[in-house]
Amino acid sequence: MAGEIHGAPKSYRNREEVSMKLKGKVAIVTGAAQGLGEAFAMRLAEEGAKVVIADILDGRPVQRAIEEKGGEALALYTDVSDERSTNEMAVKTIERFGRIDILINNAAIFSTIKRNPFYEMPVQDWDDVIRVNLKGPFLCSKAAYPYMKRNGKGKIINISSGTFFEGLPNRAHYIASKAGLIGLTRAVARDAGDDGICVNAIAPGYTLTEIQEQRMGSNQELVQSTLSTRCIKRHERPEDLLGAILFLCSDDSDFITGQTLVVDGGRIMH
Repeated sequence: MAGEIHGAPKSYRNREEVSMKLKGKVAIVTGAAQGLGEAFAMRLAEEGAKVVIADILDGRPVQRAIEEKGGEALALYTDVSDERSTNEMAVKTIERFGRIDILINNAAIFSTIKRNPFYEMPVQDWDDVIRVNLKGPFLCSKAAYPYMKRNGKGKIINISSGTFFEGLPNRAHYIASKAGLIGLTRAVARDAGDDGICVNAIAPGYTLTEIQEQRMGSNQELVQSTLSTRCIKRHERPEDLLGAILFLCSDDSDFITGQTLVVDGGRIMH
């Protein structure tokens, strides 16, 4: 599940300390103004990628943070549920950086959703979550595809959720959107494979960001129930996802497509 964090993850490193696996690449990260998306954007920039921070929130602080560390970035207002906005995102990326190599479909509604059993769920709540969480990755992938095809290569990474594999009460809209994203991953991998484009998904477990930590508070019962289901008995944090993200963005994963990688400390085994 995606959450929100404020400020730079502790894992941010100096450019001279990393391998620069993504040098010369251009990456778009949706929902990158905060939370997991911010962590992804910063990590890709550390590895040499030029990064587009695509969000309805102000991405300029993340852009400045990347530039202060010697990287290149561009913050764009992007509504992933609007085709005109996603097409503009792709065009402005090309105008600034000349290519698109990587797309991370991270933008999603989670922390603000209203939780109800499906039989009491307002249709508008369902529509809002599906529009952003599933239609958004479809539109962003569609917008980026022609430019990846022109390159003869590309990487699309969709951020799904471990909730797809287990189901949870009162979240039918969210879980359905993340399940659909795994189906979309497989379908687009089939469609885009001949163009050298790899399409994969990551399914995080419950990721403890600052806001999630505040919500847990003194609820030790919730803390223990979360930890007890994992092989690795500690909280998952945004930096735990960065290795998987980098692998799927890099040339190391050029023969991997249509797959979903669960990163949750061993809770879900499928």
